[in-house]
Amino acid sequence: MDEEYDVIVLGTGLKECILSGLLSVDGLKVLHMDRNDYYGGESTSLNLIQLWKRFRGNDKPPAHLGSSRDYNVDMIPKFMMANGTLVRVLIHTDVTKYLYFKAVDGSYVFNKGKVHKVPATDMEALKSPLMGIFEKRRARKFFIYVQDYDEKDPKTHEGLDLTRVTTRELIAKYGLDDNTVDFIGHALALHRDDRYLNEPALDTVKRMKLYAESLARFQGGSPYIYPLYGLGELPQAFARLSAVYGGTYMLNKPECKVEFNEEGKVIGVTSEGETARCKKVVCDPSYLPNKVRKVGRVARAIAIMSHPIPNTNDSHSVQVILPQKQLGRKSDMYLFCCSYSHNVAPKGKFIAFVSTEAETDHPETELKPGIDLLGPVDEIFFDIYDRYEPVNEPSLDNCFISTSYDATTHFESTVMDVLNMYTLITGKVLDLSVDLSAASAAEE
Repeated sequence: MDEEYDVIVLGTGLKECILSGLLSVDGLKVLHMDRNDYYGGESTSLNLIQLWKRFRGNDKPPAHLGSSRDYNVDMIPKFMMANGTLVRVLIHTDVTKYLYFKAVDGSYVFNKGKVHKVPATDMEALKSPLMGIFEKRRARKFFIYVQDYDEKDPKTHEGLDLTRVTTRELIAKYGLDDNTVDFIGHALALHRDDRYLNEPALDTVKRMKLYAESLARFQGGSPYIYPLYGLGELPQAFARLSAVYGGTYMLNKPECKVEFNEEGKVIGVTSEGETARCKKVVCDPSYLPNKVRKVGRVARAIAIMSHPIPNTNDSHSVQVILPQKQLGRKSDMYLFCCSYSHNVAPKGKFIAFVSTEAETDHPETELKPGIDLLGPVDEIFFDIYDRYEPVNEPSLDNCFISTSYDATTHFESTVMDVLNMYTLITGKVLDLSVDLSAASAAEE
C-alpha cells in the first residue's frame, strides 16, 4: 500500500470505473479503492436477497418470486443510446468484449393520459396517433428538416443559424402545437425540463439526430440498448480494463481518508493505518462530503411484476417518458422496465422503475402517475436519495468529484460528466475516434 500513484480512485460506481479504465489506458498508475466489498457503488445491481435486506430489513423474500440469484435489480436504472457517447466509449476502450448487449423493445411517451410510441422519423410521424392529420404534415416537414440538417453544409440550413436561433423559434417556423413540442423535446431530444426552448436549437437538433441514428443502428423498436445481466456488469468491465492496463484494485477498504498538505492539495489516501501517496484523487461525493453540496433528491419506486407494462405492445423492455407538463410538475418522470429477456429476472418476471426529481417528501404520492401505468404489481419498494455536485476547485486541491446520478433513465448526462472529468484530470479531450481494440491487436 505504501506506494506512489498518479491517481487514486475512490468508489467503484460506474463513473469512477470508466475513469479508472480510461486513465489506466493512458498509462497512468492507478490505485482503485472502495469501502464496499462489491463493485458498482450507488450504481450496483442487487439480487433478491440483497434487495430485501436493503428495503425490508430481512433476507427472506417470498418463495413465489423465484430464485434470488436470477435477479439483477439496478439501483440506478438507465438505458444506453445505441449510437450515444457511452457506446462510443465502450467501443473506444474495447470493453465491449466483456459485455453482451441487447436492444430495448420500445420507446414511449405519456400524452393526455395515454401511452404512445415515440415517432422518430417522418414516416413514423405520419402514422402516430399522437397528432391530428394537419399536425402530422407539419411534424413530418420538421422531421425531414432535422434528418437532412448537416452542420457543415449550409444548403441544409434553410437560412437558419441554429447556434443563434432558439428551439422555440425553430419550432414556431413549422407551426407545431404544444403537445408535439412536448414529445419532441422530452421523449426524442431527452431534455429534462423546458429550459431548452430558449436555448440555441442546434443542441436539440443534434439530440434528435442521435435518437434517429440510434434507432437505425439496431433496427429495434427503440434507440436504446441494455446489457444482459443488468448495469452492474458495466463497472466490472471497466475495472477489468483498468487491471489489464496495470491498475491496482482494493475492495473492502474501510474509511479511505483523503490526506492533504498544508496548501490544501491532496497527497494521498489512508486506510487501515497505511497511506498510499498520489498526485490526484477521483471519487464520488460520499468520499469528500465537505467538498460537495446537495442539489436535489431523486424519488424512485421499484416494482416486481408478472406482466409487461400495459399499452406498450407487450414489450419486454421499455422506456416511457412522462413529460413534466403532462403531470403539472417541474421535472419529467421516467418509467423503465426490463425483464427475463435481459437476464435480470426469472422467466415471466418484469422489473419496473419509476423515477423523478423529488419535489415533495412523499415519494409514494409523487410517483403515482407512473405507478398507475404499471398495472398490478407483485411487490413494490420506495426509495429517495440525495443528489450532490462538487463545489471544490480541482486546480487547487487536485480532487475530481463526480456528480450524483440524476432521475433520467438514459446515460447521456452521466457520460458527459465522465468526459468533462477526464478533461479536467488529464488536460485533454478524449479522442473517441481511436479504436483501442485495433491498436492492441496491432501490438500483438
